[in-house]
Amino acid sequence: MKVFVTGGAGYIGSVTTELLLNECHEVTVFDNLKRGHREAIDERAELIEGDLLNATDIRDAMLSVKPDAVVHFAALALVGESMEDPMLYYRNNVSGGVNLIDAMETANVNKIIFSSTCATYGNPQEVPIPENHPQNPINPYGDSKMLFEHVLKWCHSIKKMQTVFLRYFNACGATAKFGEDHMPETHLIPLILQVALGKREKIYIFGDDYDTPDGTCIRDYIHIADLAQAHILALTKDCSGSFNLGNGDGYSVKEVIATAREITGHPIPAEVATRRPGDPPRLIGSAVKARKQLGWNPRHADIKTIIQHAWNWHKAHPEGYGA
Repeated sequence: MKVFVTGGAGYIGSVTTELLLNECHEVTVFDNLKRGHREAIDERAELIEGDLLNATDIRDAMLSVKPDAVVHFAALALVGESMEDPMLYYRNNVSGGVNLIDAMETANVNKIIFSSTCATYGNPQEVPIPENHPQNPINPYGDSKMLFEHVLKWCHSIKKMQTVFLRYFNACGATAKFGEDHMPETHLIPLILQVALGKREKIYIFGDDYDTPDGTCIRDYIHIADLAQAHILALTKDCSGSFNLGNGDGYSVKEVIATAREITGHPIPAEVATRRPGDPPRLIGSAVKARKQLGWNPRHADIKTIIQHAWNWHKAHPEGYGA
C-alpha cells in the first residue's frame, strides 16, 4: 500500500513508519518537524515537510502522493500544556485534523487510521476500560482527541469513509533504530532511565497511598512496536470505529522503578511527592475487541522486555536524536 503518515517524525510515527517499510509498504511522512526529529524518519521513507494548519500544505502533499490510506499521528499530546493553552490544542488537534480530512477528500483517499487516546474516557468507571465506556475527558488534550473522533464518526456515517481510531495509554520501549525523545519529557520510563544515565538525581513518585497493592498508581504500558503493529493491522481490515489497545494488565510505579533498577544496575533513587490532581489509581484499557477483530496480539507485553528495549536505545542515544 501507499501509506501517508502524519507525524512520522514523532515517537510512535517513527516506529510505525519503520515497520510499514519492513512490510514493503511505500511510506510518505508528513511532518512540520517542530516537535519531531528528522533523524527519527526512516531513510527509506519520503519526507514532505509541512503543517496541517496550512490547508495548502496538506492538500498539495496529498494530491502529490495520492495514497491508499492515511495513518494520523500528528498532534500535540502534553496534558499540562493543554491545561495552560487549550486553544493551542483545539487548533492543532481538531482544526489540523479537519484540514487533513479536506485534503483526503480532494485526493479521493477514503481510509484513515487515527492515533487517539484513552484520555478521552476521563476518570474510569470500570477497569479494564471497554470501548463503550462513557467519554468524559478531564483535560483539553483528551477533549481535542475526542472531538476529532466525532469528526471521523460523521465522515464514516455521511461520507462513507473508513475511519478507525485507536485508543491507548502509555507507549513505551523502542526498536533498535528508533526510541523516545521528547522535550520536555513527561513519561515515566524515560524519566527513570534519565536517572540511570546520570541526567537527573532521582525519580519522583506522586503519591504512595492509592488503593493499589503497593500504594502507587497502576498503568497500562504498551511496547511501541506492538502499538505500531496495531495501526498496520487496522490498515488491512475492512472496519471502522474505536479500538482500545492495552495489555489487559498493568504495572505500578514502584514495579516499573524496581524493574529499571534490575535492568540498569543503577540504584535509581526515588522520592515520594504529593499526589497530582486527577491521577486515578488504575488506568487499564481492555483490548478484547482489537484482539478479536484486528487479530492484534502484543508480542512485548512484559515490562522487563519493554524497559530493556528502552534502555538499549537510551544507552546508544544518551542525548536522544540531538547527539
